[in-house]
Amino acid sequence: MDAHPADGRDPIDPTAADRIPVVDVHPVVECGRRPAKAVCGESFQVTATVFGEGHDVVGANVVLRDPTGLAGPWTPMRELTPGSDRWGAEVTPDAVGHWTYLVESWSDPVAAWRLTAAIKVPAGVDTGLILEEGAVLYERAAAGVPDPAGRSAVRSAAEGLRDASQPPAARLAGALAPEVASVLAAHPLRERVSHSLPLPLLVERERALYGSWYEFFPRSESGQLDPPVHGTFRTAAERLPAIAEMGFDVVYLPPIHPIGTTFRKGPNNGLSASRHDVGVPWAIGSPEGGHDAIHPDLGTIDDFDAFVRRAADLRLEVALDFALQCSPDHPWVEKHPEWFHHRADGTIAYAENPPKKYQDIYPIAFDEDMPGLIAECVRLLRFWMDHGVRIFRVDNPHTKPVVFWERVIAEINRKDPDVIFLAEAFTRPAIMERLATVGFQQSYTYFTWRNTKRELTEYLTELSGETAAFMRPNFFVNTPDILPGYLRHGGRPAFEARAVLAATLSPAWGVYAGYELCENTATGPDSEEYLDSEKYQLRPRDWESAAREGRTIAPLITSLNRIRRRHGALRALRNLHFHRTDNDALIAYSKRTGPDTVVVVVNLDPHHTHEATVSLDMPRLGLDQNECVPVRDELTGETYYWGSTNFVRLEPGSAHVLAVGPAPQIGGSLTI
Repeated sequence: MDAHPADGRDPIDPTAADRIPVVDVHPVVECGRRPAKAVCGESFQVTATVFGEGHDVVGANVVLRDPTGLAGPWTPMRELTPGSDRWGAEVTPDAVGHWTYLVESWSDPVAAWRLTAAIKVPAGVDTGLILEEGAVLYERAAAGVPDPAGRSAVRSAAEGLRDASQPPAARLAGALAPEVASVLAAHPLRERVSHSLPLPLLVERERALYGSWYEFFPRSESGQLDPPVHGTFRTAAERLPAIAEMGFDVVYLPPIHPIGTTFRKGPNNGLSASRHDVGVPWAIGSPEGGHDAIHPDLGTIDDFDAFVRRAADLRLEVALDFALQCSPDHPWVEKHPEWFHHRADGTIAYAENPPKKYQDIYPIAFDEDMPGLIAECVRLLRFWMDHGVRIFRVDNPHTKPVVFWERVIAEINRKDPDVIFLAEAFTRPAIMERLATVGFQQSYTYFTWRNTKRELTEYLTELSGETAAFMRPNFFVNTPDILPGYLRHGGRPAFEARAVLAATLSPAWGVYAGYELCENTATGPDSEEYLDSEKYQLRPRDWESAAREGRTIAPLITSLNRIRRRHGALRALRNLHFHRTDNDALIAYSKRTGPDTVVVVVNLDPHHTHEATVSLDMPRLGLDQNECVPVRDELTGETYYWGSTNFVRLEPGSAHVLAVGPAPQIGGSLTI
């Protein structure tokens, strides 16, 4: 079998399927029942175990088949560790859609002959026979070389092997010449071709993997501080240029719908609210409407459209919260009582997340009419899509049936594959992973609670390893619900360190407004709840005074987002590698994409200055072990010379973000 079956010229011989076995192909999700994921232009490694019989020399390659069914150029694999039988290759899909990939293996008789001839000819063993056998193989191989120049080079080598006027060593040398070897490596003579089963691959747009998110409440952006005045989409749009200036890609809005009055919460989750209290945006629904309505104090749908257009002008995408729950005043409560769980006394159970209670919110029940709920949710999502929204952050998806989300997302993405869903599921790992496999493009993670060097190394090794084939993390450093202890007790240095970590460890990261001001006052010493939380009241901020007085880390955030755009290596997930430090207060890691390499060192202790020796795994950086190269700190502009061991001293909140080698072009394509 000389031709490449994936090229469509010759079928693979089914009787030869087990002669050169291909087993344990990765990535694979749920034994191939679900697709592995990538984004357009993202490279990822395909690996497989491939072995032959006896003294066979085997080869392997990966075949990608694009959404049209066309097989692309096959990608040669290499044995990752000599003698391991584990082979791998990097592949790069270049279009959005449903792909497949498989691994082909074969016996390479030319490579086997070259090994034998290199031993026997110099020893004078069967010289004439060996050279003739080589000439026959080279003639067969030449027939499979498509380009004339390469075909001619292999045929000339065959003729040289039969040239009795030359000594055997010279005849062999012509056959082993580098120019001939390169042609045979690109177009090997393949026998006993086998292949794995094709595996599914879903390729999505780049935003599914990469982006910087900024969350804020439009109702707090009126420009009126004392007394606070409810903002509108018109006034909130005035905040967008500053968000864009910080380098964010996505503006995420909590629910913008009418808020119920029954059991409305007061400040700090108080059970009694005055008529002036604005309520919780997640208590969706009132006589003014439900999930397809705008809160009247925010404006009209035309005002929302203008907000989206203004964001687009600034190269910002708008993400909306999709919270599948209702206030007791939501129109669904009367129109669709079957969508709610009724207790024995006939009342509807309110939501709970012990110890938190949400008396102003009714959760949805799915057992009575899941098809109706699916149809309604698809309608709602398409309503907002028609108004320019292509990203949805889904609130607490783990409290709803996974099959529900599978059907909703599949229905949306079937016609609109560019729509992205972020799962806000701080729950057990198995559920988080299941949500990712059934369709969610991004996931919140445990990053918020991983603070030590060991915690971060173990967790990020997991996220950037096998799970990266189906689950993409979004590292939010804080949320309206979560003010972690590290930020509560670490002050400004903690905010700075966590921003550097999130922005450089994950291709997607996010902040909730007020993070740049280092807001960290909680309701109590052990509470993750913000005091005077914006969930329950207006929270206007004096952005101009904070900038004027230096009470903001917005310049650092701006630098981090600029660095992310500048370096394709930081827009990737699977290329993360940790390096050794002899002080656990400092963590060091690198990301490398082709010639673009970034090394990051962060002081994890927000209270003390620390020193350490950072030992770099130079081959992982594409460098020789004894090299000393210039590195440029992208945060400060300073240049150092680093080798395999380097002394580092960092103050609280400080970090090095080091570019190794020449600066890449801004806005380069994504490659992992």
